[in-house]
Amino acid sequence: MTTRRATGSILRQVVPAVIVILTLVAVWWLLVVVTNSVIFPTPWQVVTGTVELAEDGTLWSDIAASLMRVGVGFGLAVAVAVPLGLWMGWVKGAFTTFNPIFQMLRPISPIAWIPIAILWFGVGDASPIFLIFMASVFPMVVQTTAGVHTIERRYLRAAANFGVSRATLFRRVVIPAVLPQIIVGMRIGLGVAWLVVVAAEMIALRSGLGYLIIDSRNAGNRYDLVIGGMVIIGLIGLALDGAMRLLEGLRMVRWRYAR
Repeated sequence: MTTRRATGSILRQVVPAVIVILTLVAVWWLLVVVTNSVIFPTPWQVVTGTVELAEDGTLWSDIAASLMRVGVGFGLAVAVAVPLGLWMGWVKGAFTTFNPIFQMLRPISPIAWIPIAILWFGVGDASPIFLIFMASVFPMVVQTTAGVHTIERRYLRAAANFGVSRATLFRRVVIPAVLPQIIVGMRIGLGVAWLVVVAAEMIALRSGLGYLIIDSRNAGNRYDLVIGGMVIIGLIGLALDGAMRLLEGLRMVRWRYAR
């Protein structure tokens, strides 16, 4: 009975989204047929073009290149943002000193850093990795700092009354309480990172999904490959977001002090 209920719940969540996607594909196909477009591809042409790329290995190498850049840049951002956000949230002096700087840099579009990235690192993997780092570090710092600030003070006072050391208080109370906010910041940062790497690859590289799209446009107006690359980017982005949502479901992350 429990399994049946779980299956029914999954179907109720999945079926509406599938219906909407199929409806959009049908409308897309119908519009191309009705307008007799010789440039814009049908869904089937997109599928066949993508299969061609998969068969010759180009698609997989481009996907691997993009994921590698996102993995390195996002990993560096996590390594910097989480400790820095905890420190800024825990130490008032650090927050008052560094928060204005972060609030000035945070609104700057990651795309605006492209000329500087090329100037500093040249045309290669280092430039998009730097852009990914700059795009994803700020949401995680802000979210982690806010998480520390929202911890209910009565819990901190209660731990202090029991003589808990500052290091133990930080390790056993602050970090577990902030974990949900850290995961949210990571989820936002990863989404921005995946967005930025595609834009960077269109400008500064000769590999990756972004380069695949711009090269397909320039090499014979292969809009079937352009649309195919866009669909693959969306699917991978959905998968990455789903992986981050799985982290939100972990027991140690779901634990909170407030309510």
